[in-house]
Parts: sequence; C-alpha cells; structure tokens
Amino acid sequence: MTSPAAPPAKRPPPRVRPEALARARGGAKEGLDWLGRAPEARASLLYRVVRLVARFLLFGAFRFRIETSGQEHLPAGGYLLVAGAHRGWMDPFVALHALPAEPRCWFLGSGPSTFTSRWREGLIHRLGGLLPVWRGGLGVAGHVRSARAVIQAGAVFVQMPEGTVNGPPGQLGPFRPGAALIALRTGATIVPLAMAGTEELYVGRRMASRVLAPVTVRELVPDWDGSPPEADSRSELDLARRASEALAVRIGPVVEALHPGTVDSPGHRRRLRRRLTWLFLGPGPLEHA
Repeated sequence: MTSPAAPPAKRPPPRVRPEALARARGGAKEGLDWLGRAPEARASLLYRVVRLVARFLLFGAFRFRIETSGQEHLPAGGYLLVAGAHRGWMDPFVALHALPAEPRCWFLGSGPSTFTSRWREGLIHRLGGLLPVWRGGLGVAGHVRSARAVIQAGAVFVQMPEGTVNGPPGQLGPFRPGAALIALRTGATIVPLAMAGTEELYVGRRMASRVLAPVTVRELVPDWDGSPPEADSRSELDLARRASEALAVRIGPVVEALHPGTVDSPGHRRRLRRRLTWLFLGPGPLEHA
C-alpha cells in the first residue's frame, strides 16, 4: 500500500513592495518630515527605560551575548556610524550595545520593515531614534538633511550601507554609496563598526562587534583634492563609490575575523531559532548563503 504523499511545504508569503505599502497608508513621509521635530542627542527618561527593558529581554530572557571592543575610538558626538555586516533585526541593538546611551543614535532605517503596526510607529515616533526610509520616496537630499540635523545636534547618525539583510555570514555584501555620499556632503567624520553573528538568532546566541578608528572621506580617497564636486554629478557619485569601497575594505576583514568567535558547533542546541530570527522581520525569503 502506497503511503500518501506529504503535503507541499508552505512558502512564506512574498514581501509587499514598499511603494504599495506607502500607497495603502495614503502616502508615507521620510526622515525629518516624518519625525516633525529636531533630533535630540540627550537620552530622555523614556529612552533610558526602554533601553533597560530591551537589555533585560535580549541579555536576560534570550541570553544573547555580545563581545564588543574598540570604544576608545568613539568621538564625543556629531559623527556618522557606518556598520556592517547587516544580517537581521538584531543589528541596531548590536550597534547600540557598542555605544553609550548619550549621545543618542539615530538610524536611517526601513519604514516598511519597522512600521508593522500603528502603535509601534507611534511608540517609535515618541521614543525617537529612527529616521525612516521608503524606497521610491525622497532622493538623497532628504537623507542628507536628516544626517546634518543629527550631526549638528551632537548625536550619532547610523547607516548600514548594504541596504539588505540578505548576504553571506561573516562577510560583507556590496556597499551602496549612500553613506559615503552623506559623509561627503556633510563633511562629517565616519566611525566604522564591524558586526558578526546576527544572521540567525536563538537562545544564548553569541555575537560580536568592534569599533574601528574614525576616518574621513579625504582619508578614504587620498588622491582626492578635497574640492566638493557638484551635487548629483557623475563625479560626485564616482567619488562616493570609491569612498564606499575603501570603507568596505576597512570593515570587511574585521567582520571575517570576528565571525568564527560567534559560530557554535553543529550539535549546539538552537532553541527558538526560527522564532527569534524572524521576530522583527516581515515575511519573505531570507537568504544567508
């Protein structure tokens, strides 16, 4: 007697395009237009309380462990933090773990991935720390304006230039030039941050980060004469791409060096792996090949 065929495995529903999500909301504001106030560097009481609750959940309930180093390189404030490799929802918390509570961090992050409910958007708006991006929305000028406001406030503007959580464990994916372009237009110092171990999450997961020495676009592209190219010109984009590639060269080897220390043996129990890996990610394919 032939046994019945197993039912086909369920595939996760496809991701909805950000433009469609924005239309469903009646439009979507980005950056400072969404925030509606000047970004602050001071850590409010609400922020400190939420930070403590988050630390209890991450390090107490989930027993995550993050080994971090290089904090002696951190400037007093008013700089860009460029982080990689970006592999999941835990990455902003890894960045926050490497930095003091003040000056505040402001992330250039995905609106569609973050605003999965109205109450969540309302809480984040009150709490601060995010300047949302909707693909197909504003051009880079709006993001430069956001970054300049954060830097002028003495806070920290955080970007993850890979622009996606898909990519190989322990290696950087291609960097997009946006972060370098913002650094070029604002003249701000860049602090690189290398991260590893966030591609999959489970109880007791080990992660790592390292703050690298600050650098400027002029130092990343030493043959550049320092004259600002015309905005939105091909020469500006070429310069940003060269700076971005040089930045990836600095961060990439450190990510590779950190990664082995985050890898558990194949027989290690990975409790709640799927649930924790997908906890704050929308449905859709997640490839770490």
